[in-house]
Amino acid sequence: MITGLGIGGAELQLHELVRRSGHDCEVVTLYNAGEVAKMISEAGVAVHDLGMSSNTELGALFRLRSLMRDGGFDAVHTHLYRSCVYGRVAARLARVPVVVASEHSIGETHLERRRMTTGVRMLYLGSDLFSDTTIAVSDTVATRLRRWGVPERKLRVIPNGLDFDRVAFDPAARARTREELSLSERHRVVGALGRLDPNKRFDLLIESAAPLLDEGTRLLLVGDGPDRQRLEELVAAHGVSDRVIFAGKRSDVAAVLSALDLFVACSEQETFGLSVLEALANGLVALYTTCPALDGVDTDRALEVAGEVGSLRTALRGELAAARPRAQVPALRELYGMDAVTERIDQLYEDLLAARRGGRRARQRGALEDTAGSGVNR
Repeated sequence: MITGLGIGGAELQLHELVRRSGHDCEVVTLYNAGEVAKMISEAGVAVHDLGMSSNTELGALFRLRSLMRDGGFDAVHTHLYRSCVYGRVAARLARVPVVVASEHSIGETHLERRRMTTGVRMLYLGSDLFSDTTIAVSDTVATRLRRWGVPERKLRVIPNGLDFDRVAFDPAARARTREELSLSERHRVVGALGRLDPNKRFDLLIESAAPLLDEGTRLLLVGDGPDRQRLEELVAAHGVSDRVIFAGKRSDVAAVLSALDLFVACSEQETFGLSVLEALANGLVALYTTCPALDGVDTDRALEVAGEVGSLRTALRGELAAARPRAQVPALRELYGMDAVTERIDQLYEDLLAARRGGRRARQRGALEDTAGSGVNR
């Protein structure tokens, strides 16, 4: 279960999980059955769109309860804040044996672009009372959840997975995408992917890269969002509008990454850093300001830089001059391969269900023993 199914990291992660799961799955989205819903349906998995029109639609809770009860599900797994709030409560009302949540995007000050007010925290922790386990996608997320008040016994760290083949370098896609974007093979292309909002700090990248953009160097920004107009105005103010390309929202991640020569991620806060892993899997060198997924990974293909213009500009200049060819980081496939991650989540469902059934049998035996004992005493 998820809040929406437009293109996004958590949404694509869900698509990969249900496509690979060893269990029979169905998917519920609260609203916005977008492009990822189509991808999931094409993979042969049923998608139910609840069609919510507001954040406080209590009737949706009872529609969810009916759907879960009628489906006879063994487990409900919620993704993203609103889905957790509605889904965990509905699952318990429907007497679903196992309730799991995945937390993808809890930052220091925001939860999925939602400021962490007292009300947000209370709703989240209140619905957590109805769940068995919360999966944190990184140690960073787990630490923040503990600080927020989620009990240690409920936390399990299972990272996001990555389909390395899905984002592999494709020379034909590189040529095709560059032609679409009016780029030639002689151009050196620096790129960033993500939602255009202030947390992603595309403005920092623009400020840092602007003096380095010349006849042979371009900046490609892929994504859309509320910050787009401000960023376009910033590009114009630097006089580089003809050297910065706003490609808009695209779902062909492998093709876009293949078109790049250098990847940059400037987020102020990240809970995992999937886009950086995708770039590395495509063979690119990546510059990043924060990426918890790379904690403890020894590689010179990903360089952490300070989140300020001088440091990022120096790193950009150095990598553009070095023009390093594509190469892989073998450790990443071992850590974050999608099949291995899916197996861990499938096993979690099975372990929780076995524990639930074992506890029920133990209670039944205890009740029988109490009844028998009462008979003897009489």
